[in-house]
Amino acid sequence: MTVKIINQSNNPLPAYATEGSSGMDVRAFINETITLQPLERALIPTGLFIELPQGFEAQIRPRSGLAIKQGITCLNTPGTVDADYRGEIKIILINLSNEIQSVRNGDRIAQMVIQKVEKIDWELSVELEETERSTGGFGSTGKH
Repeated sequence: MTVKIINQSNNPLPAYATEGSSGMDVRAFINETITLQPLERALIPTGLFIELPQGFEAQIRPRSGLAIKQGITCLNTPGTVDADYRGEIKIILINLSNEIQSVRNGDRIAQMVIQKVEKIDWELSVELEETERSTGGFGSTGKH
C-alpha cells in the first residue's frame, strides 16, 4: 500500500528498522531542545502530514528503547491518527523517570503502526450469549 506523506522537516521519513518491524520510527521536529522534568509532558511536532485510505488508521506507540533507557513514553497510547485527519502528527511524550530528560530535533520519539480498521453496526439486545467467563472481570481468569 502506498500512502501520501508531506514531510516539512529535514528528518528521514518514518521507516521500518528491520524487515520484520511492525512500527516505523517517527522523529521529533523541533527548533530547540525540549527539556522534560520528571512527570512533565509535552506535545512534540513531527513535521509529518499523511493521507491514509479509508478503513485504516495510524497508531502511535512508545519506543521500547526510549522507555527503558530514559523513562520517556507516549501518553494516550496507542494514539490514533484517523484516515480523515490531515493535520500535523504530534506526539504526547511524558518523562516517567526521576531525572530531567531532553528531546532533540531528529530524535526517534515514537513508532507508527498502520492498521486496518473494521466498522461495525450495533444490534440492540436485551441479553448476550453466555460464556465460560461470562461477567468475570479483572483477574477473574485466575491466570498469572
